[in-house]
Amino acid sequence: MNKPRPARSLAELTSGYLAETFKKQGFASTELVSRWQTIVGPEIGAHAEPIKLQWQRAQGDEPPEPATLVLRVEGPAAIEIQHLSNVILERVNRFFGWQAVGRIALRQAPLTRREPPRPRAQADDAEAERVAATLTGIGDEELRMALARLAAAVKRG
Repeated sequence: MNKPRPARSLAELTSGYLAETFKKQGFASTELVSRWQTIVGPEIGAHAEPIKLQWQRAQGDEPPEPATLVLRVEGPAAIEIQHLSNVILERVNRFFGWQAVGRIALRQAPLTRREPPRPRAQADDAEAERVAATLTGIGDEELRMALARLAAAVKRG
């Protein structure tokens, strides 16, 4: 008989596929892209995003040169991002724990915007009250109202 496998997260299932794509762009891991806003801060992350890391080939026995981080930047913010390049370098290298990036190159293009999360619809209090009136078998008032709000949200869809 087959043993049931534990549920796995979507991130766990797709990490192998994404890792290959990121490696082609020079990223050793997906974290620089996925945690970009946290690494550089919201003021920089709102106007720039990493495209790839360009690594120079090592010459002989010498240690490899630090990479060039290529950023996609919105046109009007390019000058500001260029002025903040030292701050970006410092934050990215602090994230890696070593001087992985030595230079930043900017490419002006529209950012790939993620849709902001939609605001949650407010519960319909009138519908919740109507449903609560039908739940006469439940003695606990808080539980009855919680179930009524849930039922109203499900009906709303």
